[in-house]
Amino acid sequence: MNNKFSAENKKLMMVREEIGKVVVGLDYLVDRLLISMLCSGHMLIEGVPGLAKTLTVSTLAQVLNVAFSRIQFTPDLLPGDLIGTLIYDQKNGSFTPHKGPLFANIVLADEINRSPAKVQSALLEAMQERQVTIGNESYKLEEPFLVLATQNPIEQEGTYALPEAQLDRFMMKVNIDYPTMEEEHLVMKRMSASTPNLTVEPVISGAEIVEMRNALDDVYTSEDIERYVLQIVDATRNPEKYSLEELNPLIGHGASPRASIYLIKSARAFALLAGRDYVLPQDVKAIAVDVMQHRVSITYKAEAEEKDIYYILKRILDTVEVPIRKGPEIPNLVESARNSLSTMSLI
Repeated sequence: MNNKFSAENKKLMMVREEIGKVVVGLDYLVDRLLISMLCSGHMLIEGVPGLAKTLTVSTLAQVLNVAFSRIQFTPDLLPGDLIGTLIYDQKNGSFTPHKGPLFANIVLADEINRSPAKVQSALLEAMQERQVTIGNESYKLEEPFLVLATQNPIEQEGTYALPEAQLDRFMMKVNIDYPTMEEEHLVMKRMSASTPNLTVEPVISGAEIVEMRNALDDVYTSEDIERYVLQIVDATRNPEKYSLEELNPLIGHGASPRASIYLIKSARAFALLAGRDYVLPQDVKAIAVDVMQHRVSITYKAEAEEKDIYYILKRILDTVEVPIRKGPEIPNLVESARNSLSTMSLI
């Protein structure tokens, strides 16, 4: 790795280390947050209450030294509560814009599935167009701009399912689970103090984040890797081409072209995070489930047979031929992600 990539990797490691001073047992989530930041992609985080989702995102914003905004989504939320509104000035008889909480660098949309369709559509414009429309004027959102949304998988009452179009605009969906007993013991010791120490130091700036995104374009990706990504996505649409005919009745619809784009981008970020300036097939495998799980729908037949999206994606990743390339030993970060994939439920 040349000096430029080595310097960027060092900054990322410093960010991870600083977040680790507050957040325990969520290394997988933190790495995916960093990948989203590098790729300028939004993330959907799913997990039961109390797993430190909000704490992790707010800590990330502090370490990156960028503006942070948390929006609690509720059924009575209005689009103006997000984007802002026009305020009438009686002195000069004109309207002036009052910008809402979406005008931040990192926006935490807490329990996003509790908001109605009008609110979700307002958020959709910000996520896709990187701008907000108030009245007749459109306002560009300052980079870096990242929407990190959370949702609770166990409560259905009073929730609104996210439209497929909005789900597709999230680069990744990450599911987090309970910590181990050792991790929870450390959390308990930290948080049971009367005044827990949750302070962190800023490590990099918003301008440096934009520079790191430019460096990501220089991470080498071979033609074989690009074809491998395309084949994985194509297998969700045409499984019979890859001798996966049994998946045809289980898949409702396959992944969109955004899956190919985000998968190759996130694989580059994964490689950079792992300390390399080139992409390996294992990088693609390690990040594929996070990028694709919310882009592929399953049928009622799959649910009846108790075969979930993880079963389908694992069959695809195990079957699509991996391009063989000689290279250095894969870093522990990649191996850890591969292990986490192999332990997913198959039934």
